Amino acid sequence: MKNSRRSFVKKTGAAMALGASGFSFNIISNTEKAPLVIGQGNFRYKVHKDWGRQDPAKYPVKDCHEMVQSSDGRLFLLTNETKNNVLVYDRSGKVLSAWGHSFPGAHGLTLCKEGDREYLFITDLSLHKVYKTTLDGEVVMTIPYPQESGLYRLEKQFMPTEVAVAPNGDFFVADGYGLQYIIKYDAQGNLLKVFGGLGSGDDLFASRWTAHGVCIDTRNSQDEPKLIVSARHENLFKWFDLEGNFLYQVNLPGAYLSRPVIKGGELYTAVLNSEMPWGASNSGFVSILDKENQVMSNPGGTAPQYTDGVLQRMKQQEKVFIHPHDVCIDGDANIYVCQWNSEKTYPIKLERV
Repeated sequence: MKNSRRSFVKKTGAAMALGASGFSFNIISNTEKAPLVIGQGNFRYKVHKDWGRQDPAKYPVKDCHEMVQSSDGRLFLLTNETKNNVLVYDRSGKVLSAWGHSFPGAHGLTLCKEGDREYLFITDLSLHKVYKTTLDGEVVMTIPYPQESGLYRLEKQFMPTEVAVAPNGDFFVADGYGLQYIIKYDAQGNLLKVFGGLGSGDDLFASRWTAHGVCIDTRNSQDEPKLIVSARHENLFKWFDLEGNFLYQVNLPGAYLSRPVIKGGELYTAVLNSEMPWGASNSGFVSILDKENQVMSNPGGTAPQYTDGVLQRMKQQEKVFIHPHDVCIDGDANIYVCQWNSEKTYPIKLERV
């Protein structure tokens, strides 16, 4: 004890002497360690891994698939845990409410606004259906497998992964884990058109498990809205007009793409690192593209590099994420990252710096 006390007094005296000599210093405890900062350029973020963490006995999750934010600032997280399919957070990470016990294959979550009201679209892989609900979980529309299209023999062939809603209320369903068709409905749920798909001859979705996500691109107000489809295994985003005609594509080498998310002039997406074996841990990052669809930053991944205008292969750099599956961007440009197959982890917050 005496030796320890003598050592402490000696070190304290030396520190005081340094202070008297004009040097300043700070003592930072391990518990006050500065958060990790990831990303490049003007899109850099502090990592808050514990932001969404909850008591799993009270609010359990399995796969945290997707998240959206309502106009009043609440954050809605979709999980395939039927004890509470939807957790509703405030921006501090507090759970305000929870609902949903009927979606064992919950995968896609999309927010849409109709007049003064907002609704959610939930896709369920296990039930082979799409549901439209209120923000409190009341089901107001159910879309079964599109038997009337003549393209599906069995219900189980339909495994919808995502919904995108056009400005006029028409909506598009991506059958990402099924036959790869993009199915267009009117606002009342009447089938209008089907395009893409396996074996359709247009080679838009040539391999299985590719048409994973969809969203409406309205970033250029002078153009007609477009539909973006993530062709996951091809590492491509593909743009279509709203009648299903292919327009162009953008390659993101090294990235198994989740759905595209538009916020302001940027396109965000969570990606799996295709450099790693399928299902490997710590395998992903976030990509952020500008209005010209050039990658500006890869939080958690290598800095984007272009050679003669061609984006070079990207990969994970910091081991922050485990299978990132979706991103949600709030009004302050912070990012919330959902993860699947990640040991039942809750969303991670990336605070814009």
